[in-house]
Amino acid sequence: MTKSYNNNKLTVVSVEVGLVYHYFKNKAYLFDAIVAEWWGGLFSMMEECDKKYTLVEDKLGALVGYFLDQYEKRPDLVHVFITEISRSSANLTPERLKFFKSFMDRIEDIIARGQAENTVRNDVKARYMTYIFLGAIETFFSTLVLENYPIKGKAQKHRIASSILTVFFNGARPI
Repeated sequence: MTKSYNNNKLTVVSVEVGLVYHYFKNKAYLFDAIVAEWWGGLFSMMEECDKKYTLVEDKLGALVGYFLDQYEKRPDLVHVFITEISRSSANLTPERLKFFKSFMDRIEDIIARGQAENTVRNDVKARYMTYIFLGAIETFFSTLVLENYPIKGKAQKHRIASSILTVFFNGARPI
């Protein structure tokens, strides 16, 4: 059975188990395909942001926007990311953990650039600032996923992104 969302309405589609195993050797391979789709999209978006934006605020804002867009368009994929990757150590094999660590390293690089430019406070290690930023995103999206809370349009997405970034940067500004 698969779930799909159209305008935040759940549609359930049945799929024969044999068909799934025709394309995937086992559940681990299926899970890896889902995870690869998540990381591929996220890293691709980050590559585009590196080319498009120079300001730390814009890069981190694009990241928050990406999560919001994915949650609106593909809540199933965000649900898997939050519940099975972010909040579950059982699924973090060493191979899968490499993606997560690479993601954290890329965010840390963005924050370190902000520290070098004096737009992000530098009395806190860039890695710790990364934990704080990603923790805020993960906590917020965990709440959306666990409460099955729909996002209602561009204005709400903008308010959410603005709130997350304002709280982070107000605490992250140089003293």
